[in-house]
Formats: sequence, structure tokens, C-alpha cells
Amino acid sequence: MSQKTRDADKPKKMKLVRDSFCMPKDEYVRIEALKTRALGLSLAVKKSELLRAGLKALDGLSDAALKKALGAVPTLKTGRPAVEAATDATPAIDTPAPASSAADAAPTVARAPRARPARRASAAKPPVA
Repeated sequence: MSQKTRDADKPKKMKLVRDSFCMPKDEYVRIEALKTRALGLSLAVKKSELLRAGLKALDGLSDAALKKALGAVPTLKTGRPAVEAATDATPAIDTPAPASSAADAAPTVARAPRARPARRASAAKPPVA
């Protein structure tokens, strides 16, 4: 069997998308409860698999049932939670200061994510003509 035939027989890899979202804690806890329930059915599932199963279930609903299901979910304020205001970090006179190193003395600053380096063309494979 030639290389082209073997490559044609392989199923294409599914492209995955990474995302993040917020949900109320009581709903988030239900994910773990559903995972435990699935384990009772001899099914080990991940959070993403539960969410994908939920999408399939919603996709199968009629328009009226989907509208009712979505109406039961409260709308949340989007975005990241606000950072709590920093309190006065000056220790009281009678409180001893904790032992610190040079690393502890530097203020903590949130950093933006680093940009990924551009991919280089592999030297092992010549370009296909």
C-alpha cells in the first residue's frame, strides 16, 4: 500500500477550540456531580465531554423546548470578576514583619501572556512540489 493510500484512509483530526467562560458556582459543582453519576454508569467523562453532551441534547430540542430551557438560565454579567481593592499593607508597629527574601520584596505585577514564536519550516521535510 502506498503512502498516499494510507494517508487517505486515516480520518482527519478534529480541530479543537480552547475557550473559557464563567458560571455560577452552584452550577459548576453540578459538573462534578454529573461526572460522579456517569462513573456510577461505568462511564469516565471529562468536563468538556459533559458540556458537549449537553450541547447535543439542546441541539435535539424543538424550538419551543429550547426557548424554555434557555429561559430557565439566568443571564450573567460577562467578563472577568473585578479585582478586590488592596488593603493597606503597612504593618502595625507592634506586629513583627515576616521574614522575606529579595523575591518577596518585589511587588507582584500581572503580566500579559507571552507571544508564541513563529513556527519555523521543518528542515527534515523538503517542500512538496
